[in-house]
Amino acid sequence: MRKPVFLLFLLLLAGPISAQNLEGPGALPIEINATGRTTYENGIATAHDNVAIHFGDTDIYSDYAQYDTKKRILLLRGHVRIYRGTSLYIGEEATYDVDTKGITAKDMRSGTYPYLVSGQNVTSSSDAEYHIKHGTFTTHDSANPDFHLNAQTVRIYPDDRVVMKNVTFYVGDVPIFWWPYVYQSLDRSFSYSIAPAYLSSWGPSLLGQVTFPIGEHVVSTVRLDYRTRRGPALGYDAEVHYGKNDGSLAKLTSYFLQDQNPDLNRTSLPRPGTPTSRYRLTLQDRTQIADGLDLKVDVSKLSDAFVLQDFFRTEFLINPEPDNVVALTKTSPWYSLTAYGRFQLNSFFETTERLPEIALDIKRHGLFGGPIFYEGETSVGELRRNFPANSIFQDYSVFRIDSFHQLSFPNTYFGFLSIIPRAGFRETYYSETQQLNPLLPSILPPPDAPEFPLPDPETGLPSERLGATWRTIFNAGVESSFKISREWDEVQDRTFGLDGLRHIIQPYVDFSWVSAPNIDPALILQFDRVQPSTKLNPIDFPQYTAIDAIDNWSIARIGVRNRLQTRRDDLTVSWLELETYVDVNFDNPFEKTDYSNVFNKLTFTPVPWATLVIDSQIPLLDHGFTEVDTSINFKPTANTVLTFGHRYLQGNPFFLDSSQFTVGGYYRINANWGVGFYEQYEAETNIIEQQRYSIYRDLTSWVASFGAIIQNNGGVKEYGVLLTFTLKAFPKFGLDLNFDPAGTNQNQ
Repeated sequence: MRKPVFLLFLLLLAGPISAQNLEGPGALPIEINATGRTTYENGIATAHDNVAIHFGDTDIYSDYAQYDTKKRILLLRGHVRIYRGTSLYIGEEATYDVDTKGITAKDMRSGTYPYLVSGQNVTSSSDAEYHIKHGTFTTHDSANPDFHLNAQTVRIYPDDRVVMKNVTFYVGDVPIFWWPYVYQSLDRSFSYSIAPAYLSSWGPSLLGQVTFPIGEHVVSTVRLDYRTRRGPALGYDAEVHYGKNDGSLAKLTSYFLQDQNPDLNRTSLPRPGTPTSRYRLTLQDRTQIADGLDLKVDVSKLSDAFVLQDFFRTEFLINPEPDNVVALTKTSPWYSLTAYGRFQLNSFFETTERLPEIALDIKRHGLFGGPIFYEGETSVGELRRNFPANSIFQDYSVFRIDSFHQLSFPNTYFGFLSIIPRAGFRETYYSETQQLNPLLPSILPPPDAPEFPLPDPETGLPSERLGATWRTIFNAGVESSFKISREWDEVQDRTFGLDGLRHIIQPYVDFSWVSAPNIDPALILQFDRVQPSTKLNPIDFPQYTAIDAIDNWSIARIGVRNRLQTRRDDLTVSWLELETYVDVNFDNPFEKTDYSNVFNKLTFTPVPWATLVIDSQIPLLDHGFTEVDTSINFKPTANTVLTFGHRYLQGNPFFLDSSQFTVGGYYRINANWGVGFYEQYEAETNIIEQQRYSIYRDLTSWVASFGAIIQNNGGVKEYGVLLTFTLKAFPKFGLDLNFDPAGTNQNQ
């Protein structure tokens, strides 16, 4: 039977010992339990066999324990286990200071997320620092770890850092490398990696980076890269969290290299002379000044138009022409007020500058709580369209005031029919207009022509300027829809994942009318303009944002949504969705046909592991082009994932014809091995544009992959080798070889 030995029991035995002498740290009582003999003599409490000691957040277990009430030190022997918070210490013999939490032990092991450490001798004067002789450090929680560091001495500063001297790195029992000194931060923001890489445009390369914290709110990254065909490169990044509850964030990214082959180009597109001194400097900031008041800064200075394409390919695919914007926004439940500036910091990119512009957007809300809703937007700004430095076009600018106001009356009739009529007007002031050469096209040039405006062929300058003007436009429209549905509870089919079926049909129509402007749209200088796209433009305001390209139109967008729903895991899910719509062009200045293409978007998810999406537009009712985008995600077995995609585009005046196939997959052979592939083929050019093949190996705490890639850039081929060797457990230490190694070193 276990014998409890509490403070009160010890006092009754000892007689003269006062209660204060038996208190733990912070006046916490110490509870001692044991199944064997217990004694208390001369201020020393002793317990034998299955000893359990509890005080505060500390629990201690051992075969033998002795507590000196004067020194407040516990002597522990035999199967010692000390639990303190999330930390665990295991050994055969130890002393523990209940006040300072200091430990002195032999052959002790410690487990404190995310690391494991052991040593022959462990000493500590407090819980802020531990010294270990002949220690072992690892992050792999296993009796036989895949890797570990053996060090002559180890100093651990919990939640801060580990410092080791005379260190040997082992994989299994095989020594791999030796360091005289190793510093490892225990902050999860600390990591370091060495990335050997090969690309045709780089040659054999070695990329290295160290990420480390500076204080509590700053994380920095230093990069040192060397490419045999390019030369050395140096970069520094910083990420700062600040403000109330660290709600604000600033990021600095910098990179510089003296390029030995700046004109080396593995694409089929020619490029002009590129400078040898190449760099990027980017600042991103999101500052929460107060509740509802935010500052946004996005500034990127590049040495040339190709530096991202050459060295930061992942970022280049997402944002090839980074913007330069500073915006201050005040938001409330019913409006937002923004003052922002946009400027051309990189002269080789076309930019519509706003120097500055102030915009007030009023969200749709009921006027005086009534059934009529109001929404509007007003902007005032100095606008300038700057073409690239080597362009034949001349820059132009205006001062513009634009104000839009609209009323709507949403209502439901007969309990099912939604009708929303609307009416509005827009008034716009331009400080400058321009008369184009009469031989040149109006607001929209033919598809093979450059963007508006065109220069005068005789002078190379824009045509005659006509001065300031006011443009007035009225708009009106009505939107209507209703839903009908039917249910079939008897429909059951496990193969197609059906547990009952509900069909919802929602026909809708949206008619939009815009009056003829009081000024010819060809005289308006274009800033917020129509951009080439395969998709239909919005026909409602304020969703339609090409303010300077507005012309009179009468368009009806007619469509129907079909949705089939079923039950799955006590939830209602969409089994199939199909939306079909078409524009009826009574008068459309941007489309000369009576009907647009017929659009269909189909999403079919018969089972959770298979999805089919088809997004298409076909000229069924009139002339036009054809586009069909198809994607299939399929998981036929628990270990297999397959993806298929096809993009078909034919007859579009702004884009090249394309029939692009993509196929990819991953197969998990077993718990340790997997293979993957990805291919991209363009049927129009008969070119396999990209091929990737990879083999993956799970090494418990490491993941390794090896593969190869061939990329055909219009007849010019790029070769790369894929090899990744990444530590899953913290701290990160990896050899990372990737087709886009620069992408792995970026702060997104």
